[in-house]
Amino acid sequence: MKVKHTLDPIYDNNSKVLILGSMPSVKSREIGFYYAHPRNRFWSVLKKIYNENNLETIDDKINFLHSHHIALFDVLESCDIDSSKDSSIKNIVVNDLSQILNNSQIKVIFTTGKTAYNLYNKYTYPKTNIKAIYLPSTSPANSPKGIDELLEKEYSKIKEYTDL
Repeated sequence: MKVKHTLDPIYDNNSKVLILGSMPSVKSREIGFYYAHPRNRFWSVLKKIYNENNLETIDDKINFLHSHHIALFDVLESCDIDSSKDSSIKNIVVNDLSQILNNSQIKVIFTTGKTAYNLYNKYTYPKTNIKAIYLPSTSPANSPKGIDELLEKEYSKIKEYTDL
């Protein structure tokens, strides 16, 4: 099924870190916000990194991202995809990141999942010349990695760049 990315990027001129996924999941597209599947651990991991308690609403999450200088978007503008399965992605069009990069202080880009990492490196890195740092997916499909492992070994790197 052909899917078009409909979520606006979240960033401001103080953003230092850009986190990119591949394409919003079915649940995220339905709700209209990033990492919206209740079993996706993205927001739980970020809450732990920054010792936050309340990230219940979309506004809470947007305010959190701004207060910690984190920008959020996806590599793809559109693609053919079966449900939310990254492995099925084909016929891609990538997002133009120049608006975010030209209007922020982004110095580092993280990608969530192998698909986002590979697509970024193949199509977007040649335009940005900013190397991506791979982070494992927080999707329920990547369940072998627990929250503590994601936090300690991978996602805690984000805080190093936002606390500069």
